[in-house]
Amino acid sequence: MNPRWGMRKGQPLSSLHVNSGNLPRHVAIIMDGNGRWAHRRGLPRVAGHRAGMKAVKEVTRAADEIGIQVLTLYAFSTENWKRPREEVDYLMRLPQEFLDRELQELDEHGVRVRLIGETDGLPPHTLRAVEAAMGRTRNNTGLILNFALNYGARAELVNAVRSIARRVKDGELRPEDVDEATISAALQTRELPDPDLLIRTSGELRISNFLLWQIAYSELWFTDVLWPDFTREHLFEAVRAYQSRQRRFGGVDSLPPSDVHSGQ
Repeated sequence: MNPRWGMRKGQPLSSLHVNSGNLPRHVAIIMDGNGRWAHRRGLPRVAGHRAGMKAVKEVTRAADEIGIQVLTLYAFSTENWKRPREEVDYLMRLPQEFLDRELQELDEHGVRVRLIGETDGLPPHTLRAVEAAMGRTRNNTGLILNFALNYGARAELVNAVRSIARRVKDGELRPEDVDEATISAALQTRELPDPDLLIRTSGELRISNFLLWQIAYSELWFTDVLWPDFTREHLFEAVRAYQSRQRRFGGVDSLPPSDVHSGQ
């Protein structure tokens, strides 16, 4: 937890009913509902995306304040390219706009910016902004803010299988030695723990090709709240729900099995 953010004038975790000893290390969020938020207000869809940036800032602050180690945000999927060109162009400008505004504060509070997804398909201005943020915050040791941009879990798994197949072909690895750890190590999240908690906003009950391998044992939390209306209080509500559940990992107690999760 970084006290420099300021948690409502020193508000303790106990007053939020959040147990500091049982926090999810990694929270992943499918940020959904920007378009519906705008439609309900008679606004263009891009207005919803702009409003969603405020939620990104608030949730990032809140996650760091309570001591979450990794926050992964599903910012743009490989399927989102099917949207109207005007909307896609706007979405590709948002990372640059967000980082131009917030990078200094993120850096000052020790946040490390990270990226997963296919960078080849990103516009140069988008990629430059993200790479600059990653370079500036590379040595920070606080919250990891991990953007999933041009990301699709199936594509990630295909690339992982291809890399493992090349290792087998080159004689570096025997087929019988390929296990779950081998696959986890070939994914873009190999340096991160698997998500403990997956949140999806807007009332949809789908995973939408997001971290399919990594969320095998994640707790799922769905809310009808649209992403631009998602606040720190909603995040705390999700964390409290997580803390009320007993995680058995397929067994009879709450202890995770060994050698199941990457980064465990």
